[in-house]
Amino acid sequence: MAGAGLIGRRHIEEVDASSAAELASVVDPDPAAAEVAEKFGVPLYRSLIELFETDEPDGVILATPNPLHVEGGLQCVAAGAPVLVEKPIGDTVEGATRLVEAAEAAGVPLLTGHHRNYSAIVARAREVVQSGVLGSIVAVVGTALFYKPDDYFDVGGGWWQPGGGPILLNLIHEVNNLQSLVGEVVRVQAATSNATRGFPVEDTAAMVFTFANGALGTFLLSDTTASPRSWEQTAQENTAYPTFPDEDCYHLAGTRGSLSVPTMRLKVYEDERSWWQPFESSTVALERSDPLANQVEHFAAVIRGEVDPICSGRDGLTTLLVIEAILEAARTGASVDVRTMS
Repeated sequence: MAGAGLIGRRHIEEVDASSAAELASVVDPDPAAAEVAEKFGVPLYRSLIELFETDEPDGVILATPNPLHVEGGLQCVAAGAPVLVEKPIGDTVEGATRLVEAAEAAGVPLLTGHHRNYSAIVARAREVVQSGVLGSIVAVVGTALFYKPDDYFDVGGGWWQPGGGPILLNLIHEVNNLQSLVGEVVRVQAATSNATRGFPVEDTAAMVFTFANGALGTFLLSDTTASPRSWEQTAQENTAYPTFPDEDCYHLAGTRGSLSVPTMRLKVYEDERSWWQPFESSTVALERSDPLANQVEHFAAVIRGEVDPICSGRDGLTTLLVIEAILEAARTGASVDVRTMS
């Protein structure tokens, strides 16, 4: 485990609880990491270089600060160690591209830690889409509407400065989810506003997505709305948030039916398709589980060579490209081809 901060400790807990993986060591120069390593009875290394000079781990989970993701990932690739890099895969498109291309050239498994990919809800929704019961996906509507309390912006971290707004911090999860469900986003339009909080960075954004398969999507994001229509408040996966089980944050509409997520309400035409005809309505069954725990299980299976990554480094790069295109579209007011961002 490289990085023993907040998210790193969560990964450590999941690895410790897993029957598929065993914590081998902790890598972190912070003196506080010694307590973590001692608690779990494993060696502590101050750097990845020191780790690889001493040991040969089966894999590395990289949860260092964002600017260190590329450097750390490249060190893992050079050592031949499969690596799961916390999102974003890199703090710049150029750096992320170098990491992804290096891993692909070396044949070293590289995963991006977009943990919602390992959500039982997203996995079940993917199955529904891929089953064809919805027909061809035509449109998707998404929301991430929530209210960050005022003291969130008083604790440092620069969340109210450029680079700290909800597009970079929150929307990256949503884009990765939508691409997992619908396919690659190839063009974006966007508008942003900071009218409510008045910070230098946006508090609200509206987007239009064009997917490679021809589907269109709209997405509304805000961290200053008194609304429960966000993943955290509807998915029931993180008990730190109150839950509103009757609300959805995604609606996928196809030529034969539609699926609302995460309530998993499914409506399909059995015979004639017409707005005059009733739908067959049902709720898709699922069993919720902890996405971070599922991610550890999946990473272990990738290391053993049993499965391919669900969210590869390339998938993480594709998500980062869309985020960069959204920021460019909002800045210029123009429609932006995502492929021009690479």
